[in-house]
Amino acid sequence: MDKRVLQSVILLGLGIFFLVTGAQVVRAAEPLIIIVEAGSHDRIDTPVSIALEQEPKGGDNFSLIEITKTGGKVIPAQIEPGNPPRLWFILTGKTPAGSKRTFQLLEESNATNSSSIEVKKDDKTMLIHSGKEKILQYNQALVPPPPGKSELYTRSAFIHPLWSPSQKVLTNIHPEDHVHHMGIWMPWTHTRFEGKDVDFWNLPAGEGTVRFVKFISMFSGAVCGGFQAEQNHVALKTKDGKKVVLKEIWDVRAYNVGGPEKGYRIVDFVSTQTCVAKSPLYLPRYRYGGFGFRGNAEWKGAKAAYLTSEGKTRKDGHRSRARWCDTSGQCGEQWVGVTHMSHPENFRHPESMRIWPGYDNEVFFNWSPIQLEDWVLEPGKQHVFRYRMLIHEGEVNVEDAERVWQDFGDPPFVYFEDKKVHM
Repeated sequence: MDKRVLQSVILLGLGIFFLVTGAQVVRAAEPLIIIVEAGSHDRIDTPVSIALEQEPKGGDNFSLIEITKTGGKVIPAQIEPGNPPRLWFILTGKTPAGSKRTFQLLEESNATNSSSIEVKKDDKTMLIHSGKEKILQYNQALVPPPPGKSELYTRSAFIHPLWSPSQKVLTNIHPEDHVHHMGIWMPWTHTRFEGKDVDFWNLPAGEGTVRFVKFISMFSGAVCGGFQAEQNHVALKTKDGKKVVLKEIWDVRAYNVGGPEKGYRIVDFVSTQTCVAKSPLYLPRYRYGGFGFRGNAEWKGAKAAYLTSEGKTRKDGHRSRARWCDTSGQCGEQWVGVTHMSHPENFRHPESMRIWPGYDNEVFFNWSPIQLEDWVLEPGKQHVFRYRMLIHEGEVNVEDAERVWQDFGDPPFVYFEDKKVHM
């Protein structure tokens, strides 16, 4: 059967269905046909998106239909507002390399896109969860250090806890050996600003810190849920007093894939940093600084492991470069972990890494592009850091890690049928 005839038959059947069930159908003037090509890799439950010229007229009242040889199937989807708005959905099941799938966006009042990943905020934290399963918590309120420690360790603007699908806590804050470590956080360490050294990482120096400013957005949905938060990197001792040097936007989202039954979750973390001062921020070459992860306190010795995409471990991984690095360990009787993935568009990708090599050390991991050479953040220029975290039960499965990285670094090709361009 001709493809367009098949599509017409499916749409006629869907129209009869909505007429019988009482749902109102509002057709777009020109139905949007979306094609997804797998490319050179197999895809399994892969999140994808495409930019739209405008949001559906009915707002959230829309449906995404997958068109197959046997008929049409309504699948969960969501619209992310913006300029332009984006349609998000999951390429469910396996999509073999070299194959393609066809979808149609319909404007209608059929409520098929109820939230599966939800975001809940109070005056201290922002929680991303799926039902009773907690995924991660962002801390916008100031968190004081343990008793007896300097008040300079007080910080906001970090993620902790990060949970596994089985609800094991994967991160740690204020550990005794490095009280300034804060779960997942992203300050720079050895910097130079207006002729003075400024350390935004080692807080007891009193030279700099990072502070939460405001939430820009928060969203829940059938495909993903998350938030955007604005943060300031503040130099505390300039000649003019405290001064904001970097303005940073975190875009954090968890996807409705995996879960407890499949033993994994996927979370994307994007940091956009802009030097808003009149003077540049100099980043001399240094062994660490940037995206940091401090693992659960139980992770050390035989109860912890590192593995990079290049096959390196804690013995030889430090200062090496990789597309991904897995950090994992034992929590009680359960082995759990996080595979940290760097995007090909990141500065100096594949990025260098700070990995603690000591067998008895706890787990610390850092993407550190400044290990290679100096860098200057010029006023007004944006720098975007894109990372994905594959949160998993058990030891890392290299095949799964490679597949998820390919979804991130070399995603499926998504386009409108009449407009074969990347969107």
